[in-house]
Amino acid sequence: MELLLLGIYSFIVWLIFFKYKLLPWNTVSQVIVITLPIIGIAALILLLNIAAPSSADVRVINYVVQINPRVNGLVTEVPVEPNRPVRKGDVLFRLDSTPYELEVNGLEAQLQQLDAQLITANATQRGLGEQLRNATASKAAIASQLKLAHIREEQLRDLASTGAGSRFDHEQAQTDVANLRAQLDAATASESQVRAKLAARTPAGDLDEIANVKAQIARAEAALKDAQWRLDQTISRAPADGTVISLALRPGAMAVPLPMVPALSFVENEQWIMMIFKQNEVRKIKAGQEAEIALKMYPGRIIKCKVDSIMWATAQGQLPIGGSSVFSGVAPVPPNSLAVRLLADRKDVSLFLASGAMGVGAVYTDAGAPIHILRKVILRVGAKIDWLILKLH
Repeated sequence: MELLLLGIYSFIVWLIFFKYKLLPWNTVSQVIVITLPIIGIAALILLLNIAAPSSADVRVINYVVQINPRVNGLVTEVPVEPNRPVRKGDVLFRLDSTPYELEVNGLEAQLQQLDAQLITANATQRGLGEQLRNATASKAAIASQLKLAHIREEQLRDLASTGAGSRFDHEQAQTDVANLRAQLDAATASESQVRAKLAARTPAGDLDEIANVKAQIARAEAALKDAQWRLDQTISRAPADGTVISLALRPGAMAVPLPMVPALSFVENEQWIMMIFKQNEVRKIKAGQEAEIALKMYPGRIIKCKVDSIMWATAQGQLPIGGSSVFSGVAPVPPNSLAVRLLADRKDVSLFLASGAMGVGAVYTDAGAPIHILRKVILRVGAKIDWLILKLH
């Protein structure tokens, strides 16, 4: 663009000083003619870098997820292929589920056994209530018999003392009173024992035996859920739409949940378009402003974008005082630079962009709108040059 302006300027100088000779071509005019374009182009470039800052570092970045199994197991199936599109929820690989199925079956059987024990314990609780009623009734009956025996014993004692009754009958009455008193003590002890069992309840109102069985059932249910979860984890599924890369996993291999040894790498379709600027270039950039980029993978094409946000945190702003994060954001940013995230606009939203594609671009700020055309021309000329493949081999 600068060469085009210089060409236009040179043509005007030729018309004024040589074609029509409107002004004399002397030392003063020569100094002015040479100095004016230098100052003008320098000022124009300085203003253009503020009003429409450009970047030679535009990157297309995808999220990369390291897929690890959550459980150990022998790989039995890998139905995906590398560098092929995968939909969210598709099976990536399967592990041998036999050990986990056996564990689930064992816990289900244990839970059924505990349910039977709970039914028995509930029946025992209901039986204690019946035992209490029987013990109370038996105690009342024995008490009535004992009262009558006392009366009979006193009557026979009086008869025996006057000689009107048999001494043997009196002794027999005394024996009956002693037996009934013993029976009453036994019935009272039985009643107290049943009451003690019924009184030993948890805050929820259950007997100790029932509470113990319920606690075992709760532990068994929790263990069963954990076993079922681990059984489900033998099937690894795609977390999003994307592509599998670095697929070294094959049937027969052992997969282990080690973060440092991923089973495979998964590249999501969601992308970030990043434009890297020096820190003093972003002062006029705001969200929503128009932007354009030209990627090497699409020579001659201008991709329309909008500014989404500025990443105001980078690695050089982090001191080792609380963590050890290597960098902030989705990609490392060069020192003394800030990244601006762009979103593809209008018809370019569905345009395929390879992860790692690079190019150049510019943001058109709210300032200096009349000179934005210069940046657009420069960007388009550069995009056309991308058609050239300059190598000798």
